[in-house]
Amino acid sequence: MQCFREALEACMGAGNVYASDCSLTSPACCLADRFWQVPRCSEPEFIPELLALAIQEDVSVIVPTIDSELGPLAANRHLFAEHGIHVCVSGEETVAICGDKLLTNEWLCINQFPTVLQAFPEEVLAFRERWPLPLIAKPRWGSASKGVRVIETFDELKTYADLRSDLIVQQIASGDEYTVNVFVNRDGECVCAVPHRRLETRSGEVSKAITVKHLPMMALASKIAESLPGASGMLNIQCFLSEEGDIRVIEINARAGGGYPLAHSAGARYAQWILDEIIRGRAHERFEDWIDDLAMLRYDQSVIRPAAALRAIKYESSAALSGVGPG
Repeated sequence: MQCFREALEACMGAGNVYASDCSLTSPACCLADRFWQVPRCSEPEFIPELLALAIQEDVSVIVPTIDSELGPLAANRHLFAEHGIHVCVSGEETVAICGDKLLTNEWLCINQFPTVLQAFPEEVLAFRERWPLPLIAKPRWGSASKGVRVIETFDELKTYADLRSDLIVQQIASGDEYTVNVFVNRDGECVCAVPHRRLETRSGEVSKAITVKHLPMMALASKIAESLPGASGMLNIQCFLSEEGDIRVIEINARAGGGYPLAHSAGARYAQWILDEIIRGRAHERFEDWIDDLAMLRYDQSVIRPAAALRAIKYESSAALSGVGPG
């Protein structure tokens, strides 16, 4: 939200940043210019209500920030475009590839990008000699590191697989973990790739990191982004860099990463580039002049609001939609 506030000021001198969430207790939403509670993105009312709000409030740009929103918004972005509203999301095929760890790994292998071995638990258990321990088990459609577990024994894997039917198993890549925040312009060109080394994470999101100008990693991330079918705007690519210099890509996310503010502070102003494309009609060109070796160290900050004000948001949301529909 802060990055887009800066972008609005740079592009237009002023502007409003609105927010929506299914929860009334989102701290970021409390800091928006206005906030509405909407249905969960898995519910059929999500798109009609969000569209109605965007039309009513004369919204120009919608930026999804969580994985579960990407599919519905990618499938329905044409409805928003009919009203001059741009949804910053990649095409449905890219969203599907990135949202499914099985498809991600298959796509990386088919396109000959370096990645790790991956299989279903039953395959690993059937051919144990091929799978040196420890391993990583994770939900196929998971996010924010929920359900991710280091597997030390095959008995542990069998027990975990009996509890969950959605697991995939991966080799553990050696070395340091990196996230590369990339930007793909409207012409399909990856014009910037900013790697940061993850020093510390919390609930799957980076809390401490340092930007690193690693040219091979930047080139690989750019090639991946340009090879994805219909990639657009902000994406992030997670990988490991070994001591020998080998890179192994483990995940791709078709959205801004939680560490994007570090790239933004380093000079890679993707939020502003999005507005430049949409408002000014200008596709950004290649940019590599961002600040190397810049650290981000996060800490908690409290947002204090009267509880009654949060409860009132729910009623404002319902009233705001009265008589407004996608037609």
